[in-house]
Amino acid sequence: MTPVRAPARGWCHAIALAAVCGCGSPAVNLGGGAREYVATDYPAVLDRWTRTESLILYDELTRALTVSATFESWDFRWAYVVRYAQDYRLTIPQRQDLLRNKLGETRETHEFFLALYGADQKYNDLTKPDSAWIVRLIDSTGAEIAPKEIEAIRRPGVLERRYYPYNTVWRKAFRVSFPTNSADGRPTISPHAEWFGLRFAGAWGNTDLVWRIDASKPTKSG
Repeated sequence: MTPVRAPARGWCHAIALAAVCGCGSPAVNLGGGAREYVATDYPAVLDRWTRTESLILYDELTRALTVSATFESWDFRWAYVVRYAQDYRLTIPQRQDLLRNKLGETRETHEFFLALYGADQKYNDLTKPDSAWIVRLIDSTGAEIAPKEIEAIRRPGVLERRYYPYNTVWRKAFRVSFPTNSADGRPTISPHAEWFGLRFAGAWGNTDLVWRIDASKPTKSG
């Protein structure tokens, strides 16, 4: 939780630091390679790759924004496909094709599924020019990248509700994609980064969702 203009400055500073370092959340492995998941592992994997933050204006007693986001990494996609394949009784060739396609997408984009609500839902559509919020991909090296695509999910179906249970009827859902490499060829999440995240910013203030990177494991995807 990232407070804004709260009366107790020292307490707020401590909370802000906790948000930036992602304290309390598990570190994640950005590496590729095979996984040995079963369908029942999906909720735990979803939890590992999901972050939630709220931006609260204490002097106005207003919750300006609450957002949950899942980074659809190589690891997450593997667990997703295993769960989907069981739910929809895919054949082995169908499962292999789906897994190959899902994992292949990670080489081109960093994709997030997210759902949010805020003080004024009219201005919470990230695809609109008058949105109250912009979203950026950030990391600990100071990189800040704009999305290459934001897709509004106007009518979430059963998959968006069941596989992302934080996506309630009170929230607006989106898929937000960023390039894996910038125009000069550098990775948009630095191989030297200690964490990466999503930054939501606007006139109300800003808040960051942070994923700490497990430095003991390789971070190269694919």
